[in-house]
Amino acid sequence: MPLSAWRLRLLIVSLLTVSFLGALDHTVVATSLATITGELGAVEQMSWVIVSYTLASTVLLPVLGKLADLVGARLVFLSSLALFVVASLFCGLAQDITQLAIARVAQGVGSAGLHLMPQTIVGEVTSPRERPKVMSWIGAAFPIAILVGPIAGGLITDAWGWRWIFWINIPVGMIALALAVIAVPHIAGRSGRRFDIVGALVLGVTVTAFVFAASWASAGTPGTGIPLLIAAVVAIVGLAAFIAIELRVSEPVVPLRHFANRTILVCIVLSTVIGVGLFSVVSYVPTYIQMAYGVSATVSGLVPIATVFGMLVSTLVTGSLASRSGHYRAFPIFGTAAAAIGLFLMALLPPGMPLWVPMLAMGLVGIGTGAYMNIIVAVAQSAAPRTDTGSVTATISLVRQVGSTTATAIVGGLIGVGVTAGLPASLDASTLTPQAVAASSAAVQAQVAELYSSVLAPIFIGLALAYAVGIVAALLLPHGRLSDELEPQPVVGAENAAETATA
Repeated sequence: MPLSAWRLRLLIVSLLTVSFLGALDHTVVATSLATITGELGAVEQMSWVIVSYTLASTVLLPVLGKLADLVGARLVFLSSLALFVVASLFCGLAQDITQLAIARVAQGVGSAGLHLMPQTIVGEVTSPRERPKVMSWIGAAFPIAILVGPIAGGLITDAWGWRWIFWINIPVGMIALALAVIAVPHIAGRSGRRFDIVGALVLGVTVTAFVFAASWASAGTPGTGIPLLIAAVVAIVGLAAFIAIELRVSEPVVPLRHFANRTILVCIVLSTVIGVGLFSVVSYVPTYIQMAYGVSATVSGLVPIATVFGMLVSTLVTGSLASRSGHYRAFPIFGTAAAAIGLFLMALLPPGMPLWVPMLAMGLVGIGTGAYMNIIVAVAQSAAPRTDTGSVTATISLVRQVGSTTATAIVGGLIGVGVTAGLPASLDASTLTPQAVAASSAAVQAQVAELYSSVLAPIFIGLALAYAVGIVAALLLPHGRLSDELEPQPVVGAENAAETATA
């Protein structure tokens, strides 16, 4: 039965609160990372605070998605929120980096549920026609968290200490949990089916090995040759083993039939493009702007703000339009084209341009990405049997996360190698900071600006080409219209995806 209007509003408020809580945690911690590791005496192990959280949240996505299909999304959602709150308590109590990393793993598992379950629940209780609009409201939590998180993290750390960036999750999480208990309806699963434990373990090992292999390969750090080779072999063998397992089990973690459905396959490709094309580079843009344009760290933040603001406005507008008309194909076509143009413009910009120019270009990337980021989740859900809502939603999120993590490592490695190779002799790559460049002569500053532009230009072109692949994929998306009916019909094969799933 469809939810009443007031129950749906209460559900949206609940899911938005939880989504914002999960999205905010990552950005808040990033701002306070230097303070955390400094007080714990583990600056050299700083990356583990982020890596432990990111890997756990990525690897558990398909597991939680499948569990939602088997035992119900409500139970997985409430359990994830409770785990997140408890893990936040132990993060704040950590006395060394090991304790913090372990607690962050648990927090990452909970965060995966906070990210995935709201979309899954929306897919279960709303009609395909309603989903783009509702998902755009809930999806707005992500760009808002990016805008608010760094400021909130700095203020909390300065006022109360870094432990409170975790402990603040406890009262907010308890309120969100109470609200969720009331608002989230019971969603029946398929209890009695066997969960694919072996497939889940193999997938976890495979994804972890793949991410480490990409990171070591891009960094080019001496002494990582053998670990890189081992990780690459594990990833390749693991992928082959995972496919063999999934073809044989009755309830696969990632049903491979999704990839035989043209509509879902295109949505998977488009989601990967987002991870590779935007999320991989956005964290490096402020440094690029500081070095190439000679502005302060505060001013350089205006460029990613323009990106995120464009994404926020675009996702709200296109979600509403898609729900109003039921048509969805035009949005990914427009979005991938706009983002490709924005990144291509970034590649062409000479150093020293007025700051509003890169803001406009990256804002266009944000607008393009937001135009279809949440819509493709709704479309993929409508093209799958209702019994696969959790797993198809998880697959869309997983490829985006893996694409982002892998491409981020590659982009970071390329920037590091390129800058180190071309840096003026008067500057040391190991201690290079915007302040050191600003203290140098005008000639050296001009050299550094030109260097960063020359290093980043081919990277921006490569990412624009990734969105160009997205344009081709979007053009292959079958025509269709999202249904007003709550129950989507199961899809058999790729050819009738548009007619059966979205009719």
